[in-house]
Amino acid sequence: MALKKEPEKHANHERWLVSYGDFLTLLFAVFVALYAMGQTDKKKSEDLMQSLRESFGYSTLAAAGQKGVLPAEDIRLIPAIKPEMALIPISPKMPPAGPKQGGLEKGRGKGRAEEQQFKEIMSSIEAYLIKQGAQNKVSLSITRRGLVVSLKEAGFFGSGSAVIKPEGYQLMNTIIEALVQYDNPLRVEGHTDNVPISTAQFPSNWELSGARAANVLRYMMKNYNVDPAMLSATGYGEFRPTAENTTPEGRGKNRRVDIVLLSGGAEQGEP
Repeated sequence: MALKKEPEKHANHERWLVSYGDFLTLLFAVFVALYAMGQTDKKKSEDLMQSLRESFGYSTLAAAGQKGVLPAEDIRLIPAIKPEMALIPISPKMPPAGPKQGGLEKGRGKGRAEEQQFKEIMSSIEAYLIKQGAQNKVSLSITRRGLVVSLKEAGFFGSGSAVIKPEGYQLMNTIIEALVQYDNPLRVEGHTDNVPISTAQFPSNWELSGARAANVLRYMMKNYNVDPAMLSATGYGEFRPTAENTTPEGRGKNRRVDIVLLSGGAEQGEP
């Protein structure tokens, strides 16, 4: 009996659909992954960006010392700091809550500072403030008068007091060390807000602002070998504010002691 021949199978011309389906599945997975990556926590992304900026030496000081993501136009590279300009942390042998012991050699051979040196000093101090998390205690600016370093009351003085806080010494030491390397005159200026004060020690804001400036100057003379003829101190009370006194934040900015490293032009206007 002859075997029945099986019918010949027709070629399947739609097998490409299997590969096409696999391709679509993989493509869908890629888009899902991309979407998930685009939905990361924005706060964490901003924190990461801020940390990277600080690590690579970008200036990140903002108003009132608040950290934030800076607009692209505000980002600027800090000028290169010469090796000898880098700030050296305070020696661990020095009690962190007490005044500096000993003094520094005046000038250290650097001569007089002008605009370029002001920028280098400012960048160096800013980097140190960021490292210490002390942006809200000190602000810096370069004006026609020179480099202005503002020590805010909250970091260095108690309310209504002219006594320097023990915890403010280390930060102040680092700032002073950066300034006394140059032969420019240093002017210390005390400021207050417009809230009246009337105590046995300070009958008005004039006396309070003057006493704070004098205490910072006296500390510099005692602990650093600075020529007294290159130093001066004054108190302006409430009459030279940098912000409106109508808000607590504005009054906080006005309560400060400015250490001014005078430029050559500003020095000519000094008595």
